[in-house]
Amino acid sequence: MKKTLLRLILTLSMLIPLFNGCAGNGPNSGAQTGAATGAVAGAVIGYNTKGHHKGRRAVIGGLLGAAVGAGIGNAVDNSNPPPQQNGGWQ
Repeated sequence: MKKTLLRLILTLSMLIPLFNGCAGNGPNSGAQTGAATGAVAGAVIGYNTKGHHKGRRAVIGGLLGAAVGAGIGNAVDNSNPPPQQNGGWQ
């Protein structure tokens, strides 16, 4: 169990830098936030399902959760209006 949990933590920590390239709208990007949230939720759900190979299911759940979360976050980003320029210093 400890070995599986260690693999899960290492795998997820290696995936975190990939989330930084999901969208270029800054730290408040919906796609980036959705991908990170979906990855964590998917990994937790995958790990807690019944059966063998909990680590493998956690990684698969994390990847699926990241993809779905990024898609939802991207849809939210696209539905928001673009920021308005106000002419500089006020």
